[in-house]
Amino acid sequence: LGIVNISSGGTAGTVVDVKLVYAAAIKANSSSVILAHCHPSGNLLPSEQDKRLTQRIKKAGEILDIPVLDHLIMTAEGYYSFADEGEL
Repeated sequence: LGIVNISSGGTAGTVVDVKLVYAAAIKANSSSVILAHCHPSGNLLPSEQDKRLTQRIKKAGEILDIPVLDHLIMTAEGYYSFADEGEL
């Protein structure tokens, strides 16, 4: 249904407001969401902050009946999928 830029950050991190993620999903009448972000460092592995944020967004989605289908981390070398790795 669309792509929404929720946050832009520096090389060390950014702040993501879960309410903004689901506000966009609700406005678009979404039945699910896929999250994605870049790691400018080139490191494909999720940080602890990435894992915590994914779980927070997932819990909110369960309450709203808008599930997170995947969370992708992208670099110039490839991508990491939380769904493929069984972390959702």
